[in-house]
Amino acid sequence: MQMTAAMREANAGEGLTERQGAVLEQALRLLVDGGEKALTTAGIARAANCSKESLYKWFGDRDGLISAMIGFQASKVRTQDVAAKALDAESLERHLIVFAKDLLEVLAGDVSLALNRLAIGQASRDGSKLGHMLQERGRRQIGRRAAALLEAGRKAGLLTFDDADEAYGALYGLIVSDWHLKMLLGEEAGEMKKGFGRKAEQAVAAFLTLYGTKR
Repeated sequence: MQMTAAMREANAGEGLTERQGAVLEQALRLLVDGGEKALTTAGIARAANCSKESLYKWFGDRDGLISAMIGFQASKVRTQDVAAKALDAESLERHLIVFAKDLLEVLAGDVSLALNRLAIGQASRDGSKLGHMLQERGRRQIGRRAAALLEAGRKAGLLTFDDADEAYGALYGLIVSDWHLKMLLGEEAGEMKKGFGRKAEQAVAAFLTLYGTKR
């Protein structure tokens, strides 16, 4: 399978080889097409044209594989590792818009929706293991990287806040609002996706109005 630029960036973000990223991409596709029951080592090995031994070597047990799948998906939301001295108001806004658009597109994708719906379905059993993984390897992984960008913005004198995590929570809320819940409940996403670029820009503009030093 040919790797896209986004997949190569996701691999780099997760410390994966190109081959491992391709395997995880196949595993995610199996989840979307066949649900949780399709996530067997035999099925993934067959779809990805690799051995079961390789799967165990790379990802460990089934939980390790699912954790890797979530982390791989989360790493598709790009956040630039930028030093404060390299930032100005224009470049910070640009980085935030890229992040916001990526977040919208990843959360609206079939893979993320399938993972979230599966976690919701399991919420009353198994100690919400999948939900915990989504929080730790998904949202919090994205949040830590975004908070680092916000912290760089604060050090550059472009943002003002007391807590980077709290500021990120505000940014996340402005970007996501209630449309993700609507998608999880089955609302047609086509029209909403067309407006992601504009929504990302509006969310970042609102965030900079709240936290920017040049507001």
